[in-house]
Amino acid sequence: MSDCCNTSSSKENAHKKHICPVNGKAYSKVFTTTILHHISQPWKWNPNNTNYYFCSDPECEVAYFGQDNSIINKSELRTTIGIKEKSEDSLICYCFGVSKQEATNNPEIKKFVLTQTKEHTCSCETRNPSGKCCLKDFK
Repeated sequence: MSDCCNTSSSKENAHKKHICPVNGKAYSKVFTTTILHHISQPWKWNPNNTNYYFCSDPECEVAYFGQDNSIINKSELRTTIGIKEKSEDSLICYCFGVSKQEATNNPEIKKFVLTQTKEHTCSCETRNPSGKCCLKDFK
C-alpha cells in the first residue's frame, strides 16, 4: 500500500499548483492515475504530456484540468465528487464509503478512518477524486 496521506515532497515538482481556466483559482496537482480511476471512459482519454490539477470549487463544473488548460468536467466522471456536492449523502471518504451525514452524526467514524490511515489501509490516491487523504474534509 502506498503512504497516501504522507505529505512528503518526493512525488512533487515545481508545478504543484495551477490556475483553473474556468474560475481563475489555484489548485493542487493530481496524478494521472487518479483521473483514470474516475473518468467514465478512461480508454478514450488521451492525457497530454502535461501536469493535471483537481478543482475542488463546488460552484465550478470543472473536475480536472491540465497545465495546458485542457478540461475534464464533472459530467465526464463516473464518480460523484462529494466535496463539490451539497447533499449530505455525498461521500467524503471514498476508501470506506463514508458520507458527510455519517461523519457528522458519528464521531467514531473519523477515529476509524484515522486509524486505518495510520495503518496504511487507505487508497486515497486512486479512490478519492482529489487524489488526497479525506481527513481534512471531516468536520
